[in-house]
Amino acid sequence: MVQFRRRRRAVLGSGRRPLGHLPHFVNRSDDALNALGLFLARLGQPFGNPLHFPPYSGALLEQAQHGFQPRGRFVDFGVVSLHQFSGVLGRLRRALRQRPDLVGHDGEARSGFTGARGFATYDVAELVPYIDWTPFFQTWEFKGRYPALLEDPERGPAAKALFDDAQAMLKRIVEERWFTPKAVIGFWPANAIGDDIALYAGESREERLATFHTLRQQLARRDGKANVALADFVAPKDSGKADYIGAFVVTAGAEEEKISARYARANDDYGSIMVKALADRLAEAFAERMHERARREFWGYASAENFSPEELPNEPYRGIRPAPGYPAQPDHTEKATLFRLLDAEKRTGVRLTESFAMTPASTVSGLYLAHEQAHYFGVAKVERDQVEDYARRKGMPVAEVERWLGPILNYEPATVAAE
Repeated sequence: MVQFRRRRRAVLGSGRRPLGHLPHFVNRSDDALNALGLFLARLGQPFGNPLHFPPYSGALLEQAQHGFQPRGRFVDFGVVSLHQFSGVLGRLRRALRQRPDLVGHDGEARSGFTGARGFATYDVAELVPYIDWTPFFQTWEFKGRYPALLEDPERGPAAKALFDDAQAMLKRIVEERWFTPKAVIGFWPANAIGDDIALYAGESREERLATFHTLRQQLARRDGKANVALADFVAPKDSGKADYIGAFVVTAGAEEEKISARYARANDDYGSIMVKALADRLAEAFAERMHERARREFWGYASAENFSPEELPNEPYRGIRPAPGYPAQPDHTEKATLFRLLDAEKRTGVRLTESFAMTPASTVSGLYLAHEQAHYFGVAKVERDQVEDYARRKGMPVAEVERWLGPILNYEPATVAAE
């Protein structure tokens, strides 16, 4: 005990911050931290005695223990910086995260085509039934869901007047062909490799065409819920199952900005905003329609699906269409891979800015995932260990990844760099 106390004083001394001042996630109660607690509790025992960790991945434990150097008969934390110690903890946390049990996934029917296919124009009238009007009203700061909002005793009359104006302009958009919607979609053989999704040039799956990198939830989940990543919804490479993935870019067209500007020059701000709001709704309706066609026609894994357009906003169908920059994949830079695969700028006229925003603004892009258990989720906050792993997988400097993932970092990059 005396030896342990001396060792503990040595660890906490020499200008190093005490363990109680580690990042706040250290205080969370999950299996990883219990394992680490066991590790700490046995510091006073001779190093030669085995530490009875649960049967986690040997490779990960090897990495985790790499930072703890034996000195004499004891393990010495004094040679480990706060950042290194946090990184070891992070690797333990990630090793113990519960992934969803999706081993029953059988892969999907092969798409009717592989590669990309463009749609140089699309009939706006076909898209109108797919408009979800609830977000339209939210643009105008109306709370409530359509169509119930129209019957609200307080907000209903104003909402109804707005809706009538929108219908009148939408009628002109369709009849006078204000917009020229364009789209490109594509499908490829794919398998998950860890938290990455590998796309292949052919059914032999020997030539890798591209890789989508995904992020896994890290925060502790209750009731044994899984910490998921989008890669979980694609059959693993080592499963031997042939799976597929799709991607898309759709746009309401480049005309939106010109028409909106014309209204603005006429001092009609209401009309200018209305044009943009309707273009946005038509782009989302286009994404909904093309996803439906992908499920029923182009990919065909749900050919018997028979939902009405009014039912689709509630997502009763199988599959999801997650987009880079949104909660399930908050990294906008993944759009670069998506646009390259689809040759999206050439086929649709949509381009990416330096900040990976899409222009024209009324554009939607994303992936098609068909797994039976695929669902939307938020990655939420991530720790330094996952950022480092993600940077390694992407071949991107950690500092650059931190810049793009800034809103979801659970640490201060400058503080970590200084430690």
